[in-house]
Amino acid sequence: MKKLFALMLALVLGGASLYAQAPAPKDMPRSIYTGMWRAGHVQGIALDTERKHIYYSFTTMLVKTDLQGNVIGTVTGLLGHLGCIDFNDEDGRLYGSLEYKNDAIGKGIMRQEKSDKTLQDGFYIAIFDVEKINREGMSAEKDGIMTSVFLPTVLADYKAEVPTEKGAKTPHRLGCSGIDGVAFGPAFGKSNGRHYLTVAYGVYRDKDRSDNDYQVLLQYDTRGWAKYEAPLSQDNMHRNGPSKPASYYFAYTGNTTYGVQNLEYDAESNLWFMAVYKGKKEQFANFSTFVVDGSKAPRKEWLQGVEYIKKGKVLSLLDRGDRDPKNPEIRGWHDNIGAKGLCAIGDGYFYAAHGKKTKEGQDCDARLYRFIGGDKQGFELVK
Repeated sequence: MKKLFALMLALVLGGASLYAQAPAPKDMPRSIYTGMWRAGHVQGIALDTERKHIYYSFTTMLVKTDLQGNVIGTVTGLLGHLGCIDFNDEDGRLYGSLEYKNDAIGKGIMRQEKSDKTLQDGFYIAIFDVEKINREGMSAEKDGIMTSVFLPTVLADYKAEVPTEKGAKTPHRLGCSGIDGVAFGPAFGKSNGRHYLTVAYGVYRDKDRSDNDYQVLLQYDTRGWAKYEAPLSQDNMHRNGPSKPASYYFAYTGNTTYGVQNLEYDAESNLWFMAVYKGKKEQFANFSTFVVDGSKAPRKEWLQGVEYIKKGKVLSLLDRGDRDPKNPEIRGWHDNIGAKGLCAIGDGYFYAAHGKKTKEGQDCDARLYRFIGGDKQGFELVK
């Protein structure tokens, strides 16, 4: 099946008009609905294909269901922003971005949770022992189901002040607003070997600066993280974590609103999907989906508009999709698919999260799509 998929993908990238693929899997529902939850909107989804469980991040709550949407358990009590999540097949645990900050997002969460606590700025990877999630209302702090690892590199970029074109100082190196997208996959430029946890920055939307036009992706080797993992007390947040990532990468897309909302790696095609809230700069096409070609090695080059960094490792976007007329090296799609959750399940199929807010709360409908990679359309709903 994998050889057939690779052949079909090669035909597509060679000029075929549609993305050919295997038939939709019969054992996977076309839609998985969670019901309503008193929490923030859905931020990410992840699938354990072996046990047939699906996980949803609802900003301050994690929900675990089966593939029919029947609830198995929930994790509550978070006062930070739990964003994109990914299931690690190697250790059977769930990893998610978790950020605490006192900006508009952080203050909004505190109002939502009706908390008057003052928390330190901090950026973590939350790690859930999902086998222990077996009932609703479990505590992220007290029930022994979640540990965390601190990412000092992210905090340093978030706190930094950098020079602008006019000689002044502006906060947040590279426009860093924290982290959101996370996914496991190989080093960029390879299709096999060791898998790294790839963590994507959130990036503030700001039309008046030029150093925020890249997506920033950090890769971490989590095999040595046992020495850093610790339960997270939100009254006294720890600072245990690696001093720096294994690698630091850049993808030129133009500025987006809060960076990579969801990052997903598809092993069969060796593609990295970045779903975003589109940006507002008029000099860019402002796509909502970008795809990094994982088969191409990073290029060491000058970063456009970033005066305070000499050179960086720049990734190649897939040579497929609509082309930005003013920036021909940028290609992407206006699908608006996947920013609230994206999960590859094989053979070119993905679940994408759709959520809505009502007076009863927030919900999620995970719908099945296939990636067709057309010039104007990236994803197609499976009916």
